[in-house]
Amino acid sequence: MPVKKSDGEITRELFEVIASLKSADDCRALFSDMCTNTEIEQMAQRLQAAKLLLEGKTYNQVIEETDISSATLSRVSRCVRYGGGYAKILKRAENGKNENN
Repeated sequence: MPVKKSDGEITRELFEVIASLKSADDCRALFSDMCTNTEIEQMAQRLQAAKLLLEGKTYNQVIEETDISSATLSRVSRCVRYGGGYAKILKRAENGKNENN
């Protein structure tokens, strides 16, 4: 009888697959298969909100520019302040853009 993988193992495998992606086209293909268009749009909206918060925009400005809910913005804001993922990844993406220009 097969042994069921734990949620932690499955999640780790997901992150490993994502980390192995080599291009935006690879990401688009995988996320299009795994997520609905709405889920992708919501993730993009959260990333944009984090970027705007890191730029010093106010909650009202972020909501106006992204149409994100205040509850979701609050969660994104906590992650920006106490996490590290958004800042790290957005900085890396910006540095990559600058290197390609």
